[in-house]
Amino acid sequence: MVSRVISLAVVFMLSACGMPDVEVTVEENHKEKPRPVKVVVVTLFEIGEDTGDRAGEFQLWKERRVFDEILPFHGYKDLHYNSEDGLLVIVTGIGTARSAAATMAVGMDPRFDLSKAYWLTAGIAGIDPEDATVGSAAWAEYLVDGDLGHHIDAREIPEDWPFGYFPRYTTRPFDPEKPEPSGEMFRLNPGLTEWAYQLTKDIELPDDPSVQHERDLYTEHPNAQGKPKVIKGDHIAALTFWHGALLNDWANRLVEYWTGGKGNMVTSGMEDTGSYLSISWLDKIGRADKDRFMVLRMGSNFTMQPPTRTAAENLLKETQGYKYAGLEIAVESGYIVASRVVDELLKNWDKYEDAIPTSD
Repeated sequence: MVSRVISLAVVFMLSACGMPDVEVTVEENHKEKPRPVKVVVVTLFEIGEDTGDRAGEFQLWKERRVFDEILPFHGYKDLHYNSEDGLLVIVTGIGTARSAAATMAVGMDPRFDLSKAYWLTAGIAGIDPEDATVGSAAWAEYLVDGDLGHHIDAREIPEDWPFGYFPRYTTRPFDPEKPEPSGEMFRLNPGLTEWAYQLTKDIELPDDPSVQHERDLYTEHPNAQGKPKVIKGDHIAALTFWHGALLNDWANRLVEYWTGGKGNMVTSGMEDTGSYLSISWLDKIGRADKDRFMVLRMGSNFTMQPPTRTAAENLLKETQGYKYAGLEIAVESGYIVASRVVDELLKNWDKYEDAIPTSD
């Protein structure tokens, strides 16, 4: 009855605003059986068109998978659903705010039954040259929010402070009197994360000789000069696209701080703490399972400059027109690695529907 009242209210509001007549199909929508979803692939942005041009995170899924339903969505892009496999692919838009809003909207959408769905974020990221090179794919166990906190301009911080950023409810950066995290850090299901890593760790990732020149500039970081690989590494999310050696140090220390030394910042992005927060709230009402959430991030660019450039030079070189050194191979790596997990879950759903996989 409530849904009928709300739907009719929307119709009346549209009519009052001079909108065209709207056909009322409340009874049909009310009776529609929710579509069962086994896996949700969460992509974050696209470049240009959905197909046929330079690929962002969504395009390869669109071009290489079959979707018999494209469902309108009041978000960044329409939803793509395969009714035979139970695969849903979404595009949230860039930033923690958009990802949180889109994830919550999908989670509350009555067109879907997501109670047993696995969620897999597959997005590009900055990657720490200390840990790996562009084109690498990292499974995260810890997500740290780089926005929640206090900020003083670097020109005004006390002389004994290393940074102007410091957590809420503390008195200085990395205050030993650390409060309990209240949105600053989330830990994903470690068993599922390890399972996904073990399933994919031996995949040979694509590479391109043109990227090697950029890698070679990182003479002080041997891991940056190597080949792409699948690794485990933790993630920091912030709405600000930060860059440079000093902020890279800040991000590493912040992840270490909130995880008690158990986490290691490998990738930097903008969305995953927002997505996971929505999933954790949806979990409370039985519309999602937070223990079925995975984050895969692929390095499209480094989080800091090489010795031959300033931080500003490197940032502007990378970000103007999506000129990230490893964008193409990162997008390809993401599709390949995420597909291995997605296909395993879909093909063996009778095994994973009620039992979350673990490496044990």
